[in-house]
Amino acid sequence: MLYHFLYPLNADLILFNVFRYISFRAIMATLTALMISFLLGKPLIDYLREFQIGQMIRDDGPQTHLEKSGTPTMGGVLILFAMTFSCLLWARLDNIYVWVVLGVTLSYGAIGFLDDYLKICRQSPKGLSGKQKLGLQLLIGGLVGFFLWMDPSFRTTLAVPFFKHVQPDLGFWYPVFAALVIAGASNAVNLTDGLDGLAIGPVMICGATYLLFAYVAGHLKLAQYLQVPYIPGSGELCVVCGAMLGAGMGFLWYNAYPAEVFMGDVGSLSLGGFLGAVAVVTKHEILLAIAGGVFVIEAVSVILQVASFKATGKRIFNMAPIHHHFELKGWPEPKVIVRFWILSIVFALMAMSTLKLR
Repeated sequence: MLYHFLYPLNADLILFNVFRYISFRAIMATLTALMISFLLGKPLIDYLREFQIGQMIRDDGPQTHLEKSGTPTMGGVLILFAMTFSCLLWARLDNIYVWVVLGVTLSYGAIGFLDDYLKICRQSPKGLSGKQKLGLQLLIGGLVGFFLWMDPSFRTTLAVPFFKHVQPDLGFWYPVFAALVIAGASNAVNLTDGLDGLAIGPVMICGATYLLFAYVAGHLKLAQYLQVPYIPGSGELCVVCGAMLGAGMGFLWYNAYPAEVFMGDVGSLSLGGFLGAVAVVTKHEILLAIAGGVFVIEAVSVILQVASFKATGKRIFNMAPIHHHFELKGWPEPKVIVRFWILSIVFALMAMSTLKLR
């Protein structure tokens, strides 16, 4: 919004020329979202506590988590508000990719909000069924994929990390692939959100990684030099990624161990959808499996656990997702969280290295 109001004034005052730069607006979006989430965090927590909007803890999880029952949840609303407000303030609102990513983020947030609402109303850890959530996620992801597929300027080829000449074209199958990427990322983040600050840390690290890829993909000369797909206009997603980073940092202030508030499904589903949508728009869908390696490990641990138990009646891990396995092995919760953050940084560096290893 500020771009459209203030940048045209640069003809009279050169100072306003700064609004044309994505880097400046991305930094300001980060700081704005951080300030909003930091200032509104405490009032939101007090509101949630007053109306007894607390987390319902599953009785089949680690017994140490039972003491967290009643901790205010649905804190993801804070992230979504701070991120959206900051984007509307600093992003170019004539950029379609900004609306695509925000649309996915808020739509998935609505699914998560409904799920959290049902849990609170029923006073049960069960909200929407898995089929209901997955169906809605795939529907939204498929619509986004179809919208992009209909755009003649948007390519349906895939960029395969480390192999610059391997670019399979999915053609009319692209909407299906996009739906799987977005829904898969959303559910993987949701599975990771089991400890204080465990999910938001890797989400911010992965988001920062895609901020870099969005800038490169939207810059013609950089994209050509680094041999990545050039997506005109995708650079504006740097502002969106910056807003997410700021909102996430402000939320982490209250979500760090011991957490004063949980993000709930309204946060985890929307943030995962956000990462998937940015990966799709920047044409680095496969790279998300590397940059979001922690989320992949968490999701795969659940898949392996379920498959093993159904096939043999035996479990591979003490408990899945795998962060609970390490808890039951005796690792203190803060140690599990920080080590997973470190792993996330390693995966992010590996993803960024693909810019040169092609």
